[in-house]
Amino acid sequence: MSKIVGISEIVLWTADLPAALRFYRDLLGLAQISPSTMPNVFLKVADGHAGIPQMIVLVPKPEAIKAQPAGNQLHHLAFELPEDEFDSQHAALTASGLQPRGGKHPVLASRTMYVDDPDGNEVEFICRAPAE
Repeated sequence: MSKIVGISEIVLWTADLPAALRFYRDLLGLAQISPSTMPNVFLKVADGHAGIPQMIVLVPKPEAIKAQPAGNQLHHLAFELPEDEFDSQHAALTASGLQPRGGKHPVLASRTMYVDDPDGNEVEFICRAPAE
């Protein structure tokens, strides 16, 4: 039986750190918890269940990684939203110039939408479907 209680971090390569920060920190509102002197940027998504925050970590791509073909490293990542925040997140994404794509989760009764971050990673937003 698993004793895992959550996902601590998702680490993403970024070719354009300022653009990634504008998306994750400024648009999505994730709090930067690492010192600005670090090359990698740790952004807090939520409090964890065991005292470790849930994080997105942005790592600048070194030239050797930039030289490799892009894509196919990550299918997508998903953020959970409260039901009452789903529409306002959609509006914020749209106001920023993004065009959220709708979707239907194959297992959960939920509302979902998808956008691509500045590095082309698909980002899903998901909330429980409203009670009927």
